[in-house]
Amino acid sequence: MSEAMRAATHARHYAEPPQATDADGTRHWITRAANFVTVVSRAEEGAVLERNNPDEYMLLLAPGTKVTVEVGSERIESQGNSLIIVPPGQSRVVVRRAGMVARIFSKRAEDLAAKAVNAATYADGAPEVADLKPWPDPAGGFRLRHYDLDKAESPDPSPLKMRVFRSTNLMVNIFMPWQKRRDETKLSPHSHDDFEQISLSMEGAFVHHLRYPWSPDKTRWREDEHARYEASPSVLVIPARVLHTTQDIGDGTTWLVDVFGPPRMDFSSREGFVLNASDYPMPAAH
Repeated sequence: MSEAMRAATHARHYAEPPQATDADGTRHWITRAANFVTVVSRAEEGAVLERNNPDEYMLLLAPGTKVTVEVGSERIESQGNSLIIVPPGQSRVVVRRAGMVARIFSKRAEDLAAKAVNAATYADGAPEVADLKPWPDPAGGFRLRHYDLDKAESPDPSPLKMRVFRSTNLMVNIFMPWQKRRDETKLSPHSHDDFEQISLSMEGAFVHHLRYPWSPDKTRWREDEHARYEASPSVLVIPARVLHTTQDIGDGTTWLVDVFGPPRMDFSSREGFVLNASDYPMPAAH
């Protein structure tokens, strides 16, 4: 196995300064992977988040965060706890009730990628990661799509209760919020050969366990990491080939979201597993 090309990025938004702050006090934490970028915002009431974006992006709202999303003549009113996929072009998000907003962009949002706290980590272009190749256009064309997470049942029989959605360029696994802690005798350490993962914590505390592969060059070996995140929000960027698994800790609700780009073929190939598969067709070869 080849060695990992880079270290993980640990971005504890709850304890670190934002990468941008708007005049109304809205704060934005920006973190990137090779193919995608997360912007997590503590948005104030009345905040306006505008983009003229080259491709689709995802908008994830915490419960209670109310917004209006406008794209051309289309308009969506969301009461929170929802996922919205925004089409390419001009868009406008108006925050009607303050709360947490997470936006996920592909690397084509170059202005945001350049502002990421870890932008220098990807100065080499991450050659170990497969390139971002968009999947087919959505059924009925590009438009606003709204998914109410209160109504999104998980098809996952495991205790993790995964809820997977995809667009043409991204995939998210929005776990059901967990009330019970994971059984430490039944964790799921694994790695990805040629793609990265962002683990975005929306609520609660976690320990992320990471083990880096060895190469013949011992001077480049890295120690295992058992990184504690005492609160949310936060972002962990997991490089390709790094063995990883996550434990939730503490009391109360924990809520985790995994991000990938482009969509994962293994998840997409499981019948009924991607909740919005009818909106986003797979490549013709599959």
